[in-house]
Amino acid sequence: MWTGRHVVLGVSGGIACYKSCFLARRLTEAGARVDAVLTAGAAEFVRPATFEALTGRPVLTSLWEPGRALDHIRLARESDLVIVAPATAHLLARMAQGLADDSLTALLLARRGLVLVAPAMNDAMFAAPATARNLVLLRARGVGVVGPATGALAEGPSDQPGRMSEPETILHHATRLLRAGGPLAGKEVIVTAGPTREPLDPVRIVTNRSSGKMGFRLAQAAWYRGASVRLITGPSAEPAPEGVTLERIETTEELERAVAAALPSADVLIMAAAPADFRPAHADATKRPRQGGAMHVEFEPTTDILAATRDRRKPGGLVVGFALETGDAVAKGRAKLTRKALDLIVVNDALEPGAGFEGDTNRVTILGSGGAHWEVPLASKSSVAESILDRVEAALV
Repeated sequence: MWTGRHVVLGVSGGIACYKSCFLARRLTEAGARVDAVLTAGAAEFVRPATFEALTGRPVLTSLWEPGRALDHIRLARESDLVIVAPATAHLLARMAQGLADDSLTALLLARRGLVLVAPAMNDAMFAAPATARNLVLLRARGVGVVGPATGALAEGPSDQPGRMSEPETILHHATRLLRAGGPLAGKEVIVTAGPTREPLDPVRIVTNRSSGKMGFRLAQAAWYRGASVRLITGPSAEPAPEGVTLERIETTEELERAVAAALPSADVLIMAAAPADFRPAHADATKRPRQGGAMHVEFEPTTDILAATRDRRKPGGLVVGFALETGDAVAKGRAKLTRKALDLIVVNDALEPGAGFEGDTNRVTILGSGGAHWEVPLASKSSVAESILDRVEAALV
């Protein structure tokens, strides 16, 4: 994603400058070419040599540096993205008014491409009407804004916004800004993930080995591509994806209700969850003691959620199913594609090394209508998610 990208990192004078060092390092490690541009105030908090060491490139701090008189214009034209972090109240005001009295504001005034700002200031300064108006102006001009967050400020704890977003959060939003614009941009996407749990009694459950990783990667990747994403997930240890609306469920019945409620407005449904096919016909109200001897459990089938969506899908909506099989997986997947009236189905073999549940890698076959067939080799689940969404976007065009 970032390899070969050219990023200008603008840094204005606030205590959050120290976080910008981590952001510069993360962008550089990801493969981006990073040019840092510091205001005079920023250079009082963090010396330019720090950013030069982190990026391996010279730092621009003044319009009057010998031999660099036009570097602000060159950087404004050549870079893929300009990130300003921190963006102080003063810097935002100068941007809104079109002032160009230093290298960073002159670069921003000359910029015609993507800009992302990460506001950082005292919470009262952020709440001030002038700051709010400045941000309205900047958003209207197409400037992206991430944060601010709540949390400790230089002067003490606060429960109001003002704290600069963390570098990883800024990186997520920068990725979305660069990648949005394809067929998924503006679409409403539902992704399901993880296992369900069916109770035997208040303590014991029946479940499966799904970790939710594939669904979580799909949700994050769809958000990067500009979609509005709702992730409906069973129990999972995965961290919540940035920007994604997260809804947690436990049982297959809860999953069915959540999908049914979200489905009417969904442009894309991706059913990556692994809901239980069977549940105990009767769940005990109290824990069965071990002394009770052997446990005999009668199971009943759960609702086939994907098949049940057929009459509730949005007209023109795209539906993607998953089939984790053992033995002749592609043939079984092709049968499910037809039986459940899907647009695409993602098939993998539960017994194949490196694929399936719990791991960080996967190898899948994507099947479509008319015999369409795409092989995705063993790769990280993030990479596999991108391949799946490539097929989704192609089907939307």
